[in-house]
Amino acid sequence: MKPKGFLIIVVAIAAFGLYLSAFVVNETQQVVVTQFGKVVGNPIKDPGLKFKLPLVQKATYFPKTLLAWDGEPGQIPTLEKTYIWVDTFALWRIVDPVKFFQTVGNMMQAKDRLDEIIDPSVRNAITSYNLIEAVRKSNRPLTFEEGTGAVTEQQQAAYHIKVGREKITRQILTSAQSSLDEFGIELVDVKIKRINYVKEVRKSVYDRMIAERTQIAEKYRAEGKGEAQKILGNKERDLKQIQSDAYKKAQEVKGKADAEATRIYAEAYGVDPAFYSFSKTLDTYEKTLDKSNSLILSTDSDFFKYLKEYDPEKNK
Repeated sequence: MKPKGFLIIVVAIAAFGLYLSAFVVNETQQVVVTQFGKVVGNPIKDPGLKFKLPLVQKATYFPKTLLAWDGEPGQIPTLEKTYIWVDTFALWRIVDPVKFFQTVGNMMQAKDRLDEIIDPSVRNAITSYNLIEAVRKSNRPLTFEEGTGAVTEQQQAAYHIKVGREKITRQILTSAQSSLDEFGIELVDVKIKRINYVKEVRKSVYDRMIAERTQIAEKYRAEGKGEAQKILGNKERDLKQIQSDAYKKAQEVKGKADAEATRIYAEAYGVDPAFYSFSKTLDTYEKTLDKSNSLILSTDSDFFKYLKEYDPEKNK
């Protein structure tokens, strides 16, 4: 073989070996290098281009960012034996990748270990306290909606907490962390995502809430009907007052008009009283004498004086 060809082969083998030995670690990763299944050296946490023995050593990657654990909702009894559904989540990270690799191995196994440790810690914490402790986080004064009534001292006392939700979650974190140290896992935070009554209790709670809201609605309706009746009463009163004032004013105007008409008639008929008597008698004839009326009167009655034969000498 020619020296040039041999050199090319050597360079190619060296390049291939360099390719197999090089690996890249980014900012979100950490690497454990193993040789025949055993950890070699310290874990690699700094990003950049790294090297290992080709074919002999293996690079195993683990995330070094925060990871989320979402637990399965479970039915847990509180200290007062009230059964509730509790849904929790947690944030965790791998702080010792060598220990994590040796005890857990991979992310799927880590999820199972977290389930085995966090779920019992949550159950132990919830069963140690009353429901109100897991719901409230402070003893701020309670306020109800307007119209539902003031909060009594007895109700305030019933909702008073000694521990609270935040301290319970810290107890869960502390309890679980003591069991996770051996796996190279740091539990950063644990939170209760949701608390709800179980189905059987939830129905009775909803029924009670519906009854309370119905009672409040009836109260509003009764107040509305009372206010409506008050408005209608005021309307009737104002209407009668307006009608009374209008009638009074109309009667005053009518009285003045009648007085003025009487004065004008008096002045007009005062000029010729005989004509006035004649005119009024004719009006009376028109109103009383028709086909449906029958009158029997003496011929000497003044009522017929204008129906008698007219005698100019007598009517001078």
